[in-house]
Amino acid sequence: MTEREPAEEYLEGYAEILAAVCATRRRLTREEREALGALGERSAEAGIGLRALVRAHLSAAQRVRPGLSQTAAEHLLSAVEQAVDAFAEGHERAQHLAVRQEEAARREFIDDLLHGRSDLGRLAERAERFGLLLSHAHAVAVAQGPEPYSDGYAVTRSVESSLVARFGNRRILLTTKDGRLICVAPADEPEVLTHFAKQAYAATDGGRVAIGRAHPGAGGVVHSYEEALNALALAARMDLTDPVLHAADLLVYPVLTRDRQAMAELVGTVLGPLRQARGGAKPLLDTLTAYFDTGCVTAQAARSLSLSVRAMTYRLDRIHRLTGADPGDPVQRYTLQTAVIGARLLDWPDQPL
Repeated sequence: MTEREPAEEYLEGYAEILAAVCATRRRLTREEREALGALGERSAEAGIGLRALVRAHLSAAQRVRPGLSQTAAEHLLSAVEQAVDAFAEGHERAQHLAVRQEEAARREFIDDLLHGRSDLGRLAERAERFGLLLSHAHAVAVAQGPEPYSDGYAVTRSVESSLVARFGNRRILLTTKDGRLICVAPADEPEVLTHFAKQAYAATDGGRVAIGRAHPGAGGVVHSYEEALNALALAARMDLTDPVLHAADLLVYPVLTRDRQAMAELVGTVLGPLRQARGGAKPLLDTLTAYFDTGCVTAQAARSLSLSVRAMTYRLDRIHRLTGADPGDPVQRYTLQTAVIGARLLDWPDQPL
């Protein structure tokens, strides 16, 4: 069967409408436009392209012309224009509806995928339609910028175009959720998420990207997605400056916060005496943070705080006297640093323990 044959199946009544319109030199009636529009919808639902349909309409009009009088034939072009317009309107209406239904199905799938709210077997079947094989392991990267993003945004299109240009039609899912860009990729292709992170960072004008660990199955996608979200939340609480965060590198933090009461006791016991200092605990806590973040290099820590080395040394001595723990001693340093991490996680001293 040629492309032309199925298109002509949707010309029912078209020749009669042309003949009637040309004979009376009138415009199409509302009923005629609706009938042609309904044929356009049916042809779109059948998957027939508008180009083939327009060609079929023109061919049918040529077959009608010999049977028209000279006067009626002069109106044929106008009649064809009106008929094709009505038909195309119905065709486009059905196409737009199909697109909206496809977008709704994709959004529903993404919501179920990232929250694990559907039967895993059924979810795996639906995933193949969107290019994922959930029997394999996947990792998820989440990008967050200074403003929320959604499907169709310039930032989203830019990142998607770059991924397609680089990796073609590999099994990659790029979407948005809660204003963030999300990329799901097979675990054996880590270069995909690396490229996504680079492009998202550039497109979001210095946003931050977190990459979860790879996990198998549909539930693994949820797990990796949650790890990436937790990494972003942790970066905000800890003032981490890295533009790309890997959940695998941050596993120590969930361990430290698993027993909140124990961590609160450590912070209160070790750092609580800093409250006695002039100005409260915050300046000395910032001193310890800078000291540990710079690898315990006094001069570098002093520069980061805009202090002299002498002032920095004085603060470290003051901390030693108040807490009884020496930041320069390897064993005591570990206790202090763990307590400092706990203070940042618990937002102490701004929040009570």
